[in-house]
Amino acid sequence: MLVVYDVSTTTALGQRRLRMVAQVCQAYGQRVQKSVFECIVNDVQYELLKRDLLRAIDPRQDNLRIYRLREPHGQFTFLAGVQPKHDLRGPLIL
Repeated sequence: MLVVYDVSTTTALGQRRLRMVAQVCQAYGQRVQKSVFECIVNDVQYELLKRDLLRAIDPRQDNLRIYRLREPHGQFTFLAGVQPKHDLRGPLIL
């Protein structure tokens, strides 16, 4: 799925919310643009991700969108330019 957000950062609280939203997204996926994350999650993880994000944003000021991508992902996704650092489906070697 794709998580896209726009957090109002005109105040210190907004800047804190922006950091919180990014931290939540990083726990579930990989940043592909500044406010865009690709996440591979099961149904339970999706509900947890959504819950955590809704707790982090201010719905009166911020915008959050979650798009479920069709499978097979590679068949329905066009990529150009710099690519993400690692494959979320592959093994992660630290």
